[in-house]
Amino acid sequence: MSQKPSLLYSIFHQKCPRCRQGDLFVSSAYDLPRFLKMYEKCDHCGLRYELEPSFFYGAMYVSYAFQIALFVAVFVAIQVLYPQADTWVYIVGVIGGVLLLFPVIIRYSRTIWIHIFVKYRG
Repeated sequence: MSQKPSLLYSIFHQKCPRCRQGDLFVSSAYDLPRFLKMYEKCDHCGLRYELEPSFFYGAMYVSYAFQIALFVAVFVAIQVLYPQADTWVYIVGVIGGVLLLFPVIIRYSRTIWIHIFVKYRG
């Protein structure tokens, strides 16, 4: 009998929340034309990923939390590494961080959102 994958493993590797084996996304996060493209259903257990129309709109709340955490992390990093920084350094740092991490944040937001609503059945 194989050991069940953990919830954190499933979220980190963007796996199906029900079986924790099938992939959620078609391509990598930085394949920009397709970074949001998800499989219609899990190839292992058959779970339809879009549980209802516009299901993933709720992931915006998770994304918002990630963005606030990113803003705070960039602010603290600049304060620690460059205490006399001008305002433009903060602006460039935050905008650069958001642009660089946008695909990753959106995908993890969707992953966490679906894991909130679908329970594991091994």
